[in-house]
Amino acid sequence: MDALEYRITDEWDQARWNGAERIYEQAFPLDGKKSRDIIRRMFEKGMCQLHTIVQGSETIGMALTGVDHQASALLIDYLAVRQDVRGSGYGRLLLDRIKQWARTIAGCKGIIVEVESEPTEENSRRIHFWETNGFQLTAYVHQYIWVPEPYQAMYVNFDETNRLPEDGKILFRSITRFHEKAYRRM
Repeated sequence: MDALEYRITDEWDQARWNGAERIYEQAFPLDGKKSRDIIRRMFEKGMCQLHTIVQGSETIGMALTGVDHQASALLIDYLAVRQDVRGSGYGRLLLDRIKQWARTIAGCKGIIVEVESEPTEENSRRIHFWETNGFQLTAYVHQYIWVPEPYQAMYVNFDETNRLPEDGKILFRSITRFHEKAYRRM
């Protein structure tokens, strides 16, 4: 991995989003992602951060996150690396940088992510990625009213003495708050 630069912003940056958007569009199905307008509004509301790893002028990986101050947790809304470099360690590198930022700068006690829970090979690979990076899968299966697929929460704690709840139903309160705020007009 040659000279990678980790970047984070909590302000809308059209050029940076353009680099990340190619990865975002490639990694997430049409109905499984937020529109550019919704993401732009999320930045206007001050509720998200865009994390990227860049090699030269090429964006290699991206993540969209938000801090739930009520739970002291970072929510990872989306995380993806460019398809042609998947399996090369870039996802782990990006996640390690996000963990460090969440713990030291954002003051979070852990990270929460939701994963599709249908038993497909692709979903199993995603869950395996999170598990190999220290995340725990919760048993609770959440069914949204606006998307057909069921989801489960995964979490990682930074400090064993100051933990996130292990109950997926409680973790989904944070996830749901984040999504409701994201989709609200203002």
